[in-house]
Amino acid sequence: MPRWVRYAYLGATALVLVVAIGVWRPSPEEVDARGRGNSAPRFEVDPFWPKPFPNDWQIGQVGGIAVDSRDHIWIIQRQRTLTEDEAGAEQDPPRSDCCRYAPAVMEFDSRGNFIQGWGGPFDPGFLESRCVEPECQWPAGEHGIFVDHNDFVWIAGNGGPQDNGDHMVLKFTRRGDFVMQIGARGMTGGSNATEGGPNGTPLLGRPADVEVDPVTNEAYIADGYQNKRVIVVDASTGLYKRHWGAYGETPSDDDLGPYDPNAPVARQFRNPVHCVRIADDGLVYVCDRVNNRIQVFQKNGEFVTEFFVERDTLGNGSTWDVDLSPDRRQRFLYNPDGENNYVWILERLSGEILGTFGRNGRYAGQFHWVHNLAVDSKGNIYTAEVDTGKRAQKFVPKGRGKQDR
Repeated sequence: MPRWVRYAYLGATALVLVVAIGVWRPSPEEVDARGRGNSAPRFEVDPFWPKPFPNDWQIGQVGGIAVDSRDHIWIIQRQRTLTEDEAGAEQDPPRSDCCRYAPAVMEFDSRGNFIQGWGGPFDPGFLESRCVEPECQWPAGEHGIFVDHNDFVWIAGNGGPQDNGDHMVLKFTRRGDFVMQIGARGMTGGSNATEGGPNGTPLLGRPADVEVDPVTNEAYIADGYQNKRVIVVDASTGLYKRHWGAYGETPSDDDLGPYDPNAPVARQFRNPVHCVRIADDGLVYVCDRVNNRIQVFQKNGEFVTEFFVERDTLGNGSTWDVDLSPDRRQRFLYNPDGENNYVWILERLSGEILGTFGRNGRYAGQFHWVHNLAVDSKGNIYTAEVDTGKRAQKFVPKGRGKQDR
């Protein structure tokens, strides 16, 4: 065969292959078997995180967890939720050798070493010198923690009427020095209040959590257990900027009644509005917990879309918190579900559920009322549990593969 014929034959064959590759697409079944269904990250619990606490300390319900710019992990835990036997050494007289109240706010490194701690109702020196009433009102129900780009530590309070109503967000330095309070105990003005708090700050309604946007230095508050909105304030002054309810509409305080999975989709948030999280591309993710959905907004409150998670969930709902994977596109959303006791893994932009990890239980890697979640720069996930869970756990990424569901 002449050389030019052989080259022509090979060229034609290559052209056919290129065209074939260009028009061939895998079937949906092949995609599920080979691609998306097996592409979510997998995680394995680190049973030795955190390391044993010093000073015979014990922690109660962990009402919030956060990761700072150093990849240090912060928790806020509820000292008051320790039973007498759990805090036996604190009783008068002591009833047992262990244990004592750990600080309400605790900082750890990624290896689980304790760095520092401060705050809480059983830290009288802190309340007498660094968080002094009436300017600084430590909440009766500690709920949510966030460390911003300037190393300020934010906490929220969701104590109910029996506690005279926690309606405030507090801002501290990382060493626990009081900076600012937004809202006030026992004072609330409903889901459309824009002022009335100390120093011109807005009144709140049992807020659940807060996140600060490093681009604008605005604080987004999930407000929350009594109100039904997201409210944005200036992170330096606490002054009102804007707020919105479900679908970006004006929020209403009307009672929607119990959640019914067979009813039309609710046009308002139910209590609690439990989390707010800002992605690098500016999308804002909000947990409408009992409605079993995550709503997505632009920073100005314009509604974008919503994702539903296990829509038949009753009780406390399925969407308790969200955080994002640390890759450049932040491809994955992680959603701790304290009713079903999974962490759901979603594709961030589509809301497609890719899998879960964890289950209801007491062993390492299992959950009881998994409440909050935070992700560090290496993709490690840290979880916090309330009710009788009373612990924080670390989950280490172990590649990609088929998930539990």
